Amino acid sequence: MQEPFGNTFGLKSSELKALRNTFRRSVGAHDIVSPELARHLTELSHATHRQVGVLLNRKGDIEHVIVGDAGKLTLPDVGRARAGQVRLRGLRLVHTHLKSEPLTKDDLTDLALLRLDLVAAIGVKDDGLPGVLHYAHLLPANGEVDGPVWRTEMLSSVHQAQPDVIATLEALEDELAQSAKARRVTGKERAVLVAVCLDGDRVASQASLDELKELSRTAGVEVVDSLLQMRRQVDPKYLVGRGKLDDINLRAMQLYADLVIFDKNLNPSQARHIAEATNLKVLDRTQLILDIFAQRAQSADGKLQVELAQLKYLLPRLVGADESLSRLAGGIGGRGPGETKLEIDRRRVRDRVTMLEKRIESLSTDRRTRRAQRNRKELPIVSIVGYTNAGKSTLLNVLTQSTVLAEDKLFATLDPTSRRLRFPREHEVIITDTVGFIRDLPPDLVNAFRATLEELADASLLLHVVDAADPAHDAQIAAVERILASLELQATPRLLVWNKVDRVNAETLESLLRARGGVPVSALTQRGLEELLVKADRTLFAEAQDAALSSMAESVELAARSP
Repeated sequence: MQEPFGNTFGLKSSELKALRNTFRRSVGAHDIVSPELARHLTELSHATHRQVGVLLNRKGDIEHVIVGDAGKLTLPDVGRARAGQVRLRGLRLVHTHLKSEPLTKDDLTDLALLRLDLVAAIGVKDDGLPGVLHYAHLLPANGEVDGPVWRTEMLSSVHQAQPDVIATLEALEDELAQSAKARRVTGKERAVLVAVCLDGDRVASQASLDELKELSRTAGVEVVDSLLQMRRQVDPKYLVGRGKLDDINLRAMQLYADLVIFDKNLNPSQARHIAEATNLKVLDRTQLILDIFAQRAQSADGKLQVELAQLKYLLPRLVGADESLSRLAGGIGGRGPGETKLEIDRRRVRDRVTMLEKRIESLSTDRRTRRAQRNRKELPIVSIVGYTNAGKSTLLNVLTQSTVLAEDKLFATLDPTSRRLRFPREHEVIITDTVGFIRDLPPDLVNAFRATLEELADASLLLHVVDAADPAHDAQIAAVERILASLELQATPRLLVWNKVDRVNAETLESLLRARGGVPVSALTQRGLEELLVKADRTLFAEAQDAALSSMAESVELAARSP
């Protein structure tokens, strides 16, 4: 005997028997609900003061009987049979509403997320007889971001002529198939982007969301929608709140999105709960940056450093058992079946991390040796630093006539590149391009690339390149300065270089130079490069002369003090 699902506690035995007998009923395949079944459900609902519903398959047979409370009911796990981008689940929900109210948001959300054939609500009259019938079905995506997801209809009575369910569903699935076929097939994953604004600064949050779009484009992801939510504080479980998460899930379903990317970094618990609630691949900003680095790393150093950062990010997210239950130590309380799969995974990750750290340290030693040999030639080193996509590699190419990869993408270049450069006064230097920085750069990534960024420690001058055309240049400068401070490079002389000035008007450029100083250049049009070389030459070798004079003065003073 099949049993009803849901809130059956406190029901009379006669009511439970009537619920069990519901399984014996059936409906015509082409009807939403028969008058007989509708009356049976409303009478049960009137007697129990609870919503009562059934899940019908396309033959009209009842597969589940569900009991809720006065305001809603919870559906059983119906699995993933038939459900897909162009197929509906093959089940329709018919249930009662005690106050004859229209379909609720929960009803429509279940319709969309479970991809039900149809959802119907029968109003319960005061005498327990069926009243108004509300029903809804999905709509195919029409290419509009804010287009309707479903269509709702109403019949004044269950005795009124009902639409042909089978014909409607067949036509709907044909439209879904045509919609999926018509959309541009790029081979890329489709993503919905989500940003959360906590400080009330909507402009800064929108700039952050725009940057997330650029990161997604660089990673090869097709962005189909983006959402910005204003909140006082993050939801500890879902970051954005369950209601907003349902909206995100609906948009992803309608736009055939494969993943959702959050601008905030998710803790392991949040990532797990969001994935369970949406059945989508969930990424945060750190994971997206790590994926870009994995795609872009070319050298052996870069590949090792990226893998190390990915493993350090993965380690705390290997969950499944409490640490206190670990059986690795053995002894009393530790005997049993041995290591769990989770513990084996964690141990392998830790072993791999240790091995990578040793290999990176070995490569770091080799780089120190090469730098020592280079320093013996007494050539000053000029390092180009700055926010990602500020034009550092393009500037290096123009100054040294090189062909280093330069693209209009974030993190187009990861591996450091060094070239010789001759200044106008016949001084020679080594100029080095480094990996671009970004705000909130993951700490593990900074640590992993610390070996590469060691090149900056030997720099005699830093050229801080800034995109003058980017409205967020102040925040970008601050982000770069924070990272340089974390690398203990505050004392290294630096020259501010405003790149891409061909994209800003004269008034804006004058305001930037008046506020912060620096050198205006355009690496693309080669404007201002001579002035940049002259100022770099003057800054670099004036510093060297001052240091030499100071050293000489100290030597003379010590000699004068000697007896």
